[in-house]
Amino acid sequence: MNLKHTCLLLISLVVSSYSCFGQEGDNTEYEQVTDSIFYKDKYGLTVSLDLSRIGQSFWGDDYQGIEIAADYRYSENLYIAGELGNEVSTYNEENLVNETDGSYIKLGVNYNIYDNWIGMTNLIYVGFRYGFATYSQNLQNYTIYTRDDFFEPDVRTVDQTFGNLTASWLELQAGIRVNIFGNFYMGAHVQLKNLVSSTDIPNFDNLYVPGFRRTYDNSSIGAGWGYSISYLIPVYSKTKRQAIDN
Repeated sequence: MNLKHTCLLLISLVVSSYSCFGQEGDNTEYEQVTDSIFYKDKYGLTVSLDLSRIGQSFWGDDYQGIEIAADYRYSENLYIAGELGNEVSTYNEENLVNETDGSYIKLGVNYNIYDNWIGMTNLIYVGFRYGFATYSQNLQNYTIYTRDDFFEPDVRTVDQTFGNLTASWLELQAGIRVNIFGNFYMGAHVQLKNLVSSTDIPNFDNLYVPGFRRTYDNSSIGAGWGYSISYLIPVYSKTKRQAIDN
């Protein structure tokens, strides 16, 4: 083999080696890029309609109510939330018929404790609310209690209204919200409440507080539940990066 052939062989070996190392370097850079996924995380206002109150309005004659809720995603897991509603509820027991009519507002926050998959915005959350209601009570009639069954029941029709009543309470919530398609979601939640204040009524009780619901003489604790349909109004999105485990 002459010098010319030897030089050509060495040059070809060097070029081949450089090409191999170059390809190895390209592959490494590509793997560093593709070990992450970039996606858009939606931020916006979610508006909800409480279906349980609408259903109860259709099922029974003693209740009419509606509640609209909204929450705004303030940070990755924190949501500013609130509810606005109106209720008309008739307390119709053996010895008493009373109607409560009023509106309420609740304000607070929700915190999402669920780690979503890529691109999803489902929630499993805990929340806190401060509730305030304005309402009236209308005592329609009551029956005088007696142990003597000889006479007919003594029913007194009074039709007396107690207006300008207010009440406030603190509320803990826990719930879920799941994306069903597009920007539509279905959700459900439970509530635990503590009545803080209510207007005293002379010779009568606050039997029902809109938003708080049924009250009891021996306890300030209340409870509730609901399920809803929601729509997310996207305001903006943040690009997020998630590493892929190899």
